[in-house]
Amino acid sequence: MVPQFGGVYDDPALAAYVSSVGTLLARTSETPDLKFTFTVLNSPIVNAFALPGGYVYVTRGLLALAGDEAELAGVLAHEIGHVTARHAAERYGQTVTAQILQLGIGVLTGNRALTRATGIVSQIALRSFSREQEHEADLLGIRYLARAGYDPGAMAGFLEKLLADSRLEAELSGEPGRADEFNIMQTHPRTIDRVRAAMAAAGVSAVAQPMRARDIYLAKIDGLLYGDDPDEGFIRGRRFLHPKLRFAFEVPAGFRLVNTSRAVLAKGPDGAVIVFDRARKPFAGAMTAYLTRVWAQGVALSDVEAITINGLAAATGWTRLNTRRGVRDVRLVAIRSDDDAIYRMLFVTTPAQTTALELDLRRTTYSFRRLSPAEAAALKPLRLRIHTVRPGETVTGLAAHMAFPDHRLERFLVLNGLARDARLTPGDKVKLVLEQGEEP
Repeated sequence: MVPQFGGVYDDPALAAYVSSVGTLLARTSETPDLKFTFTVLNSPIVNAFALPGGYVYVTRGLLALAGDEAELAGVLAHEIGHVTARHAAERYGQTVTAQILQLGIGVLTGNRALTRATGIVSQIALRSFSREQEHEADLLGIRYLARAGYDPGAMAGFLEKLLADSRLEAELSGEPGRADEFNIMQTHPRTIDRVRAAMAAAGVSAVAQPMRARDIYLAKIDGLLYGDDPDEGFIRGRRFLHPKLRFAFEVPAGFRLVNTSRAVLAKGPDGAVIVFDRARKPFAGAMTAYLTRVWAQGVALSDVEAITINGLAAATGWTRLNTRRGVRDVRLVAIRSDDDAIYRMLFVTTPAQTTALELDLRRTTYSFRRLSPAEAAALKPLRLRIHTVRPGETVTGLAAHMAFPDHRLERFLVLNGLARDARLTPGDKVKLVLEQGEEP
């Protein structure tokens, strides 16, 4: 599970801090003697989850969104609630059953592709908790917050930020109507009204001088890695650049890049998709042979030809497929880099898009190039920086510093939990996303 989320985030001080907050909450639970383990994952995705045995995980993406220690505590308390109520164990049992079913289908049919596909479907079907389980986890979590001295309202407050973040992600992806399918909202079907109902049902007394610990929290996350890890490459607008492997390419306008652990995806208009990855094994023969005998073995490719892309040997070909979504053209491009690695581009379009996007996708193909050592060294990751507002500084002025090509104001507002008409006061602390080494 951990490798799927980028592994453990390498910051011992931050890990110890998160663990201390979680341990404080766990001691107020119905299972104070259960050993809980809290782990920060190296993923930009806003997410948190729990596994049987007291294992609780939060991503650095979630830490970036939280505004104070109480909001972090609300997330941890909710996940502890899932563990103490044995929701994680129930879901784990369902997953094992699904995997056995998946294995049986694979054995009976002998179809590896079907086995893999069934596994994916099972994971998607089982990854969400039920509304009843979410309500119970909220109920328990709110009690833990109150017992530990935190503001119980922090749970609902952070959920508002989660919803705003999901709406922004959906808008950036060109799918504004699907906000409930982004980030943590996929696995935690909750609404603010439900959390508030849980607060009322929890029957907790008002906490005298409830703890928020905003300044402490912001100091702990100052300098947090934001967005892509340098080892996985960077998205900069329509460009993807990998400083470690030293390559870059650019997608057409209207396409949005998404970096995953296995591939780089670019989602375009009307379902057009570009998939970029690196082959697992090198290949010594001609690139046309790699295309037809290895990558697309058994597929009837048309117009297979050898090409050269910025001095690198490459090959391309295409095929037309009937899919559940209709007819699709699939163009394959394989490129051998000067380090013998093979990089691959897959373009999936409707026949009409194939014609309309021909020049744009051709430019993407020929945009692939090697980065010089100096270019690679100049690429810096993004960091979350805490800034103390100075006299005269405004929301729009500070948002302009955000290291993004678009939606700077919207990103700033969501990251800081601010309304569009918010006014800043000198001395306030806000979060900015800057390139490493930059100051506002």
